[in-house]
Amino acid sequence: MTDAELQTASPLTQADIDRRISFIDDLQIIVIDFSDLHLDNSVEVNSFYDRVEERIDETGEDLWFFLTDYTGSWVHPDAWFTFSRRGKMLHRGHAMGSVRVESDDATRRQIKLSKGTINYDANLFADRDEAIERLSGMKSKRRKKIVLDPNYSRADFEPRLQFLEAEDIMEIDLSGLRLHHSADVNVLYDFLEDSISSSGRKWYFLINYNDCHIDPAAWVQWAKRGKNLNIGGSLGTVRYEAGAETEADIRMRAETQGFRPNIRNTREEALERLAEMKAEAAQ
Repeated sequence: MTDAELQTASPLTQADIDRRISFIDDLQIIVIDFSDLHLDNSVEVNSFYDRVEERIDETGEDLWFFLTDYTGSWVHPDAWFTFSRRGKMLHRGHAMGSVRVESDDATRRQIKLSKGTINYDANLFADRDEAIERLSGMKSKRRKKIVLDPNYSRADFEPRLQFLEAEDIMEIDLSGLRLHHSADVNVLYDFLEDSISSSGRKWYFLINYNDCHIDPAAWVQWAKRGKNLNIGGSLGTVRYEAGAETEADIRMRAETQGFRPNIRNTREEALERLAEMKAEAAQ
């Protein structure tokens, strides 16, 4: 869930990033081209990975073989945590297999020297065509028609939602939930959108994230549905008790997706932040 309170700009435009993302549909391969790209901060990293996720979502296919070209690329040390975490999440959610390309003499020497040894990396290539050949020999995990069965129903969420009308607050308890994929996300957001629509007004959102887990395969839909819900029904959002991993994911995406994280340790602190937001809005 997001509240459009902050917009952080990235020097990378959507067109810049789109030129570096391509699909070989018949081989089920996505090519991600970081070649000669310098990523100076986490905002640029998040912008890039946000767009990769969007492009995958636009294909209608969740699973792809990944070919990533790192030739001449550079990531600033301050952005390495974000770069590593977003890359791992992307692969965990969408990769059937992956190879990387580094088209330089050092990589060619490394491959030549390591062949036949325990240090040989079968998924490292100095040539894109060889990398594609390697991927084309991997077994696809796609099924003709993937139907995701939700793990929850609307009835599961009804006791977790309450409207505190005097305080203009919609409170949703996500504690202990694990959202595995887009079908879980859609059940939750369909329920929230219908409930807010029935109320006929907008609300401040108060969200309990204690022990809530959003799996990589659910994040694209989570971000998209959250943005739409915010536009339609939110006056502002405060989150509390998010675990370390969920908090890290929210903060990373907040840099590029136009919202303040507003994460607090306890419900009491979250309510204090909401009171501040109301006061700010009244000025």
